[in-house]
Amino acid sequence: MDVAMTPEGLDWKFSQVFGERAAGEELQEVDIISAIEFDKTGDHLATGDRGGRVVLFERTDRIADGVHRRVLETMDCSSSQHPEFHYKTEFQSHEPEFDYLKSLEIEEKINKIRWCQTTNNAMFLLSTNDKTIKFWKVQEKKVKKLCNFNLDPPKPTMNGFISSSNLPTSSKTCFTNGGCIDNRLSFRSSDLSPRGITSLHLPTVTSYETSLLARCRRTYAHAHDYHINSISNNSDGETFISADDLRINLWNLEISSQSFNIVDMKPANMEDLTEVITSAEFHPSHCNMLAYSSSKGSIRLIDLRQSALCDTHSKLFEEHEAPGSKSFFTDIISSISDVKFAKGGRYILSRDYMTLKMWDINMGSGPVATFQVHEHLRPKLCDLYENDAIFDKFECCPSGDGQWVATGSYSHVFRVFGCSEGSTEATTLEATKNPTRRQIQTPPRFLRSPGNTPHGGLDNCEAADRL
Repeated sequence: MDVAMTPEGLDWKFSQVFGERAAGEELQEVDIISAIEFDKTGDHLATGDRGGRVVLFERTDRIADGVHRRVLETMDCSSSQHPEFHYKTEFQSHEPEFDYLKSLEIEEKINKIRWCQTTNNAMFLLSTNDKTIKFWKVQEKKVKKLCNFNLDPPKPTMNGFISSSNLPTSSKTCFTNGGCIDNRLSFRSSDLSPRGITSLHLPTVTSYETSLLARCRRTYAHAHDYHINSISNNSDGETFISADDLRINLWNLEISSQSFNIVDMKPANMEDLTEVITSAEFHPSHCNMLAYSSSKGSIRLIDLRQSALCDTHSKLFEEHEAPGSKSFFTDIISSISDVKFAKGGRYILSRDYMTLKMWDINMGSGPVATFQVHEHLRPKLCDLYENDAIFDKFECCPSGDGQWVATGSYSHVFRVFGCSEGSTEATTLEATKNPTRRQIQTPPRFLRSPGNTPHGGLDNCEAADRL
């Protein structure tokens, strides 16, 4: 999304690709952004697209004698400028592959990107498509420029070829001391003497050019039978997890040849399968804890210190339906599509089809806050089921200070809720594809209280309009 300053405030504009586009120019499928991730400092942004490319941006806006904007934000200082990110570098992370054993095409689309700890001014990232995870190192390299060579500059020739008339009659000149020199090296005659070369000198370095070099350090492959839906790096800086529909694997960043399976939900008979893993994430500060969600609307918190294979969970978070309120669509809309730790790991943020929920990891009785996102679609669940829109997945994220949470919706709309104690703030923001259309500020249509939520129609259920 592009953000521009206007007299009235921020003007949000929707963009699926980077770069300027001519009017009426069609978007290429490979250029559509499929993953985006900020690093912990907020100074770097990584995006992945459907073409398997990763593009890095660096924050360049500085205020008050070079102080970073994010420092002033913590000091509650306002600014008329908005954050600016400039292009830094890009590299091809994944290529199309073909699994010959399963006769399956593996597309190059980047599903997830995660930043790792920075070391010696080098940036490290994890990127994954459906099957393969790669560990990238991006570092500045100094390239030397040399001059003052011993050879004369080559003379231009016809069509780039040396004609026979340009060749000397004798390719070598021999001296009395037994030495000889190739005339094709074009030494000046003044440099030659009966004893050999008198003015031989060393080339000198005139300048250094700095360029960014991306190098794939590790490739973690052949560990998942199903599509990877999550990757999360650990706070210890040494390990990370990858999750698919039925398994969660633990990796060491320096070892790509093997991983350790810590969660396995695959039954002996696949007909007995009742739920799948939908998302997984490590705790931001406790390296032994991680959470994962399931399609049955539950969140499991596991402790790696309890056992090597985490068949049992240390805590279970789920909200039970009131008696008599269960319907045909209950199990579908209760499936959790994304989980994130919030407020330093004390809370867990989860997103299902209808709501956004905040859970306290010390309270297993139920969510401490529920934010209504799609309550106005409840009368339309039958239509949503018919066109498969009810199976759409939405992500969520908390703000850096933990005061707000955000999630996507339909019709280019995303919702922002205040989650501090006693807050009833709810904001609806639209990201329009038409930058010339004047946006009208409208009050939020949905409230946190289900009883006060008006029912509206479904504007557009196209996948392209989902955020």
